[in-house]
Amino acid sequence: MAHIDTSGDFTVKGYGASGSLIGGKTLEPIDIPRNKPQADELLIEVLYCGVCHSDLHQVNNDWKNTIYPCVPGHEVVGRVTETGSGVNRFSVGDIVGVGCMIDSCRSCKSCEQGEEQLCTGPVRMTMTYNGYFKPNPDAPEFNTYGGYSTHLTAKEDFVLRIPEQLNLSAAAPILCAGVTTYSPLKHWGVKPGDKVGIIGIGGLGHMGVMFAKAMGAEVVAITTQEHKRIAALELGADAVLISEDADAMKAHEVTFDFLLCTIPYAFDVNPYISLLGPRGSLVTVGLLGPYKSPTNNMEVAGYSRSVGASVIGGIAETQEVLDFCAKHDILPQVEMIRMQDINEALDKIKDEEVRFRYVIDMGSLKE
Repeated sequence: MAHIDTSGDFTVKGYGASGSLIGGKTLEPIDIPRNKPQADELLIEVLYCGVCHSDLHQVNNDWKNTIYPCVPGHEVVGRVTETGSGVNRFSVGDIVGVGCMIDSCRSCKSCEQGEEQLCTGPVRMTMTYNGYFKPNPDAPEFNTYGGYSTHLTAKEDFVLRIPEQLNLSAAAPILCAGVTTYSPLKHWGVKPGDKVGIIGIGGLGHMGVMFAKAMGAEVVAITTQEHKRIAALELGADAVLISEDADAMKAHEVTFDFLLCTIPYAFDVNPYISLLGPRGSLVTVGLLGPYKSPTNNMEVAGYSRSVGASVIGGIAETQEVLDFCAKHDILPQVEMIRMQDINEALDKIKDEEVRFRYVIDMGSLKE
């Protein structure tokens, strides 16, 4: 078992990477330092933690910003075991969630407007793992350790209340995949009668289908994989478009009001832009890097289309999507795994062999 040589009030068990997984390295048991809650903090026993495609990118240093050791996990559902003296919204025993962020500057315009994910402070957001979103040259070794652990300490203002109607074992992905897809659908004003396409029917996309349908839109699931047709229709899609079928793509050109693209790797966006109607919008989530090919601005400008991107959502919006899921009986489709199976799970995510989303039963870490 590895050990992180960082001071803390106590250590807890977790799984982390000492270096990139490329070359046969794996996540392994690791001791993680945790601090007792300060006045505005909670200590949370982690019950379930979602496995996000971002976890794979981060441990592999695909974005060239990973701080090792890297302990992933930013879709956390747990139970409060201790509260700081100033905490007033939560009590010991409450079931709560922690998403991608655990702090921000709190004072910039974005933070004051409840959009902490767009924090413009010196280091931007403090992420649940891998430290600051924007590295601080004055503290290059500052790191945070995520939910692949038995316990997590978090600021009260960045903790979410999990509605009692939600199945706790399936709710964790709402804290990242859920808000990542809900936020752009909301901010680009998807409404009843709109024709909405969800591109990529995986961990993010399957949530997008359910959200767009609940918002009253006509929903088309767009995928390269014919075998996902039945699953997409079962999620609520009104139709399925196979993007490699040139005739089908041609038939849908200039017809969509909004496209949400969830493809997590570099791809050619231009065939999808052609699907947009006049003043339609395409928003990409999940891809943190360039498109495979340059955007053809003739296609964009010709119909006054918009091409944009989105990350997660703020704390208030994350609570909003949790409540939305409870109201509309929406839950991610998940496969439960043990912590000890995480390396196999990451391999299957890399090879696109997971149906939708893995969730770790963190009780397995105590075995």
